[in-house]
Amino acid sequence: MNPHTPFLIFLLLSIAKIVVVLVITLTAVAYTVLLERKVLGRMQNRWGPSRVGPFGLLQPLADGIKLFLKEDIMPLSVERPLFILAPLIALSCALMSIAVVPFGKATPVTIKGVTVDIGQIADLNIGLLVILGITSIGVYGIALSGWSSNNKYSLFGSLRASAQLISYELALGLSLVGVVLRAGSLRLRDIVDSQSAHGALSWNILGGFQIVAFFVYMMSAYAETNRTPFDLPEAESELVAGYHTEYSSMKFAMFFMAEYANMITVACVATLLFLGGANSPFGHLFDHVLNNAFFNFLIPCLWFVAKVFSFILLYIWVRATLPRFRYDQLMGFGWKFLLPIAMLNILATALALAFHSTV
Repeated sequence: MNPHTPFLIFLLLSIAKIVVVLVITLTAVAYTVLLERKVLGRMQNRWGPSRVGPFGLLQPLADGIKLFLKEDIMPLSVERPLFILAPLIALSCALMSIAVVPFGKATPVTIKGVTVDIGQIADLNIGLLVILGITSIGVYGIALSGWSSNNKYSLFGSLRASAQLISYELALGLSLVGVVLRAGSLRLRDIVDSQSAHGALSWNILGGFQIVAFFVYMMSAYAETNRTPFDLPEAESELVAGYHTEYSSMKFAMFFMAEYANMITVACVATLLFLGGANSPFGHLFDHVLNNAFFNFLIPCLWFVAKVFSFILLYIWVRATLPRFRYDQLMGFGWKFLLPIAMLNILATALALAFHSTV
């Protein structure tokens, strides 16, 4: 056998995993937009998209074709390199963080002596830090888009977004410290495995007494993704469209896709850290029924998708229900309320773990 053959097989399998996950993620982004429009329509006593395809199911395809074919307008006064680079940064950072998310149980598959895990693209021992680091870089796309547009509304929107993301990232990061203390690891699969003993009672939100941390994470996640009621950076009533006012065609679509990809990412992180990841809420009760290798891989993936779907529905429900904050309320809520609560949660979790270890 050629000495380079195992490496080439590993490379091809890794590329195949990346392509499959990327296609699934982009499809999920498209249909999350449709889901939001349909659910908001029902909550506001209207239909939502219903004309393109059965029940409007082809609406995301129609929207994609429309945005792709629209004229790409670039104002004369923009900083062209940064103006083009900004949406690329935003979308790239939104999609890259999916690489370390374990979608199901560890499922090693061996092909010609090369073993890969098909349940995850990259299993890193600092997976949680990687997600936090990549998502924090995404703010550069928003900041550059507002500055390079040479438009006052865009600049105000990007400044708001930068201040908002920096402020709420602190509370979001601290809300996860209690989970890391309980699991004793930054590896996402270790965190999921630490919640697998007794079903839903072992999940961090219940058995781990991290419901306060979950609340802080959820509020911070809404702010990090610029979603209602924290959508100040693109407040239509004040800033036209905020940081992407000057963008059109596929550049605008890339910002749009980045927002919904970030929604899916934070839903995945919430599922992994607080809701047991791909673990069944019934624990190991029905494990003897699933002796088939295919079902052992599929059923945990379905549990994972169901939890992510539930979190996204909560996102949409909040958007349909709550009005937008004033900017001073937004900043005060992050610094004066969420940050102290997150620090107190760390203290309480550390004391509880110390007490438990001495008993």
